[in-house]
Amino acid sequence: MKYKHIIYLLIVFVVPMLAHAANNMQAIFEKGNQQYDKGNYKEAIADYQRIINAGYQSVPVYFNMGNASFKNGDIPSAIYYYEKAHKLSPGDDDINFNIQFANLRTTDKIDVAPEFFLVKWWEGFILMFSATTLAVWGIVFILLASSALIAYIFTYSVAIKKASFYSTFILFIIGLFIIFMGNRQLNYFDTHHQAIIFSGAVTVKSSPADAAKPLFVIHEGTKVDVLENNSNWTKIRLPNGNEGWIVASDAKEI
Repeated sequence: MKYKHIIYLLIVFVVPMLAHAANNMQAIFEKGNQQYDKGNYKEAIADYQRIINAGYQSVPVYFNMGNASFKNGDIPSAIYYYEKAHKLSPGDDDINFNIQFANLRTTDKIDVAPEFFLVKWWEGFILMFSATTLAVWGIVFILLASSALIAYIFTYSVAIKKASFYSTFILFIIGLFIIFMGNRQLNYFDTHHQAIIFSGAVTVKSSPADAAKPLFVIHEGTKVDVLENNSNWTKIRLPNGNEGWIVASDAKEI
């Protein structure tokens, strides 16, 4: 009975509080959109930032934050929030276009190191849809396979039995493959830690020390791979394969 009382209290008090918080965040988001439409980009950024600070992760919020930052002339922040939106919805054409467009405003134009075509194709394939979309479609196909299996078990028609048997097998395989794609996408982002440079000009060094040999200079807005963290230093790699160490505060991890 004690646990029932706890559950009842959660339903009565916590659920309405969560609903109120969600409605409040929606109201702030709409207010931010109105500020953006009026050209008040700093005010829009402040509203979107309130939502982000509250712990909400949302493609529209990140995307609009990127747009407002771009309009406000803050290119590093624009790229940073576009990239955060990209992680949640990697197949979104608008997000990918804005990332490319914002990168035209950065100082560094770095060539991408050649990549084996099968690896590039596979990464593009698993990033076509969001992990949420893949999970939903995976479950849908598994449920369809279960329905076909039920039809196979309970029907007396030989033709329906044969059709439902093959349908069960095909739908189940498709569902598992879609779920596998979603898992690979999550693994991809878990193993590919990246960051955006926020300092105007950053000297990349050969080791994590102030007196270390300088290797090259990168500028704000550049996206780098994060390889390792060592106290207040971060080891990074550029798209062309060059590596080195920077002060951790010079970049913000996506």
